[in-house]
This record gives sequence, C-alpha cells and structure tokens, in this order.
Amino acid sequence: MSIAQVAPDFKARIAGVFYVFNIVTSLFAFYGSHPQLAFVSGLIATATYIVVTILFYQLFKPVNRKLSLVAAFFSLAGCADGFFTSVHLLSLPVNILVFYGFYCVLIGYLILRSIFLPRFLGVLMMLAGFGYLTLLYPPLGNYLIPYNYIPGGVGEGLLTLWLLVKGVNVRRWKEQESSAS
Repeated sequence: MSIAQVAPDFKARIAGVFYVFNIVTSLFAFYGSHPQLAFVSGLIATATYIVVTILFYQLFKPVNRKLSLVAAFFSLAGCADGFFTSVHLLSLPVNILVFYGFYCVLIGYLILRSIFLPRFLGVLMMLAGFGYLTLLYPPLGNYLIPYNYIPGGVGEGLLTLWLLVKGVNVRRWKEQESSAS
C-alpha cells in the first residue's frame, strides 16, 4: 500500500505524531546543552519534519496540488539547509526559519482554502509563518526574538493538537478530492 492510498484521517493523525516528535527534538536541538545530543536531536527533528512534509503534501493536494508542492519544496529546502549546516557542508546566509516561514504561510493558506480543517488553524499558521519571515531582515527578526516565535508555537502547536485529537473531516476531504479530480 502506498502513502497515497492511506486514509486521510490516518495521515493527519500520523502527521500529528511526527509533528510532536519534531517539536520535542527541535527543542533539544536548539536548547540542549550537550553538543552531541543537540546534533542527534537536530537530525531526528529533520527526519520527522520530512515525514510531516510528505504527509501534508498528500493531505493538501486536493486543495491545490501545485501550491502544496511549492509548500513542500520550501519545507524540504529548510530540512536540507538544516542538515547540511549541521554536518558543516553548507551554510546559507539566511536563517533556516525563513524556509519554514514560507512553508507555514502556504500551509495556512491551504488550510484556509480547505473544507476539512477549521479556518482558524489556517490563520494561526499564516501568522506563524509571518513571524518566522521577520528573520528575512535579521536586524528586525533578531530584535523581535522571542516575540516573533510565539505565533509559531501557538499555530504549529494547535495544528498538531488538532491533528492528533480530531484529524480531518474525511467526508469533506473526499469531497474536495473529488472536485479537484
């Protein structure tokens, strides 16, 4: 069975589980005091976010296939940047959260356009993305830290919680998939 054949509600809940793993391991990676633990946590965070990205691409494809693909591109670019920076192979002159900012804005927009998730989650995800995008201009972004991270914690946290507890409205997801085909 391929990932495309998995029920949308199951995909949503699995995405929620991997999002939790990502959040926890990201915190260890950024705030851990032991360098080796931070490195391993960063690798696990990257791997779990790749899974979230793939599942979100599948979930939001019926809303807008091309935009879902563009969102996935930004997320995977952020994952690649994080990995290559952590192994000292490449370091881009942009904060990694900028990639996730674009990703969150696009996912938020896709949620707003979807009929299977509540719109308030889309608004929160877009606000999360805009908070991260302040880092495009480092003097502003750095000045706003930690306040520009708060929308990300709220938006991504509530989306994760919703996916774990409620999943998606399967009937409406299938309606949107049918109208997209």
